Amino acid sequence: MTVDKPGVLLVNLGTPDAPTTAAVKRYLKQFLSDKRVVDVPDLFWQPILRGAILPFRSPRVAKLYASVWMEGGSPLLVFSQQQREALAQKTDMPVALGMSYGNPSLEHAVDTLLDQGVTRLIVLPLYPQFSSSTVSAVWDGLYNTFRKRRTMPAIKFIRDYATHPLYIEALKDSVQRSIAEHGKPDLLLLSFHGIPQRFANQGDDYPKRCEQTYHALAQALGLSSEQIMMTYQSRFGREPWLMPYTDETIKTLPDKGIRHIQVMSPGFSADCLETLEEINEQNREFFMHAGGETFHYIPALNADPLHIDMMLALVNQFK
Repeated sequence: MTVDKPGVLLVNLGTPDAPTTAAVKRYLKQFLSDKRVVDVPDLFWQPILRGAILPFRSPRVAKLYASVWMEGGSPLLVFSQQQREALAQKTDMPVALGMSYGNPSLEHAVDTLLDQGVTRLIVLPLYPQFSSSTVSAVWDGLYNTFRKRRTMPAIKFIRDYATHPLYIEALKDSVQRSIAEHGKPDLLLLSFHGIPQRFANQGDDYPKRCEQTYHALAQALGLSSEQIMMTYQSRFGREPWLMPYTDETIKTLPDKGIRHIQVMSPGFSADCLETLEEINEQNREFFMHAGGETFHYIPALNADPLHIDMMLALVNQFK
């Protein structure tokens, strides 16, 4: 008789192993070679990637990682591990962490669970809003993990949780704590990670999911469209990405009389380079240089108890 044993697989994007040029180059090569991320044919893309992007971008990105690196590794890894540990303390199911790129690898995380006798994987990609470039990449990674094996467990896959009540409640609580500490801002800015506009035109419903999160949080906080807005950050390359762009928007706010802003990135389940360096350093500088007076970054939910409660509710649906 087969024993049914569920296990939880948490998945996030990934991180270099160290804030060095060599480690960042390895990571970026894997990340930017994924067709879910850059869908340019290899014949054209790989010479550009290897000959121009990796040699010049890797040293620059390594310095940025060094500016936010933590004792236990990159912020994304440290906070993701904290999430895994916190969730494991609240459930009797084994919980493993895997990354789509870099370490710990998705395959290593799956092996960790299977070695504990897991027969049913509950997969939770830590992306609140679905995108083909992130969530579908997790699906691809699972396929690649099992494609050469003679057996596989049952799989329950959580697509996203953009409007889950506990997710919105956790975001609301985070904003309210920030306001209690720093005062009410002229504007609450929600900065989501961007994707090429072309992906959305081809059917990726990511912008719709971001908008649904935005509207749900605005309603929960009782904020009008003059008090809260959403933008998209982290664009790469020359083609149009989802707009409005975070950096360009922030530069215009002081001229509109908006001198105090608080910024959060609801699309990131854990703080990382894009939040700690791009938002809290680069975009803070843009705002202050343009005449802003007060800028506060509201941290990602990380291992906040309400965030872990939400994860538990999500995975318990399939326990």
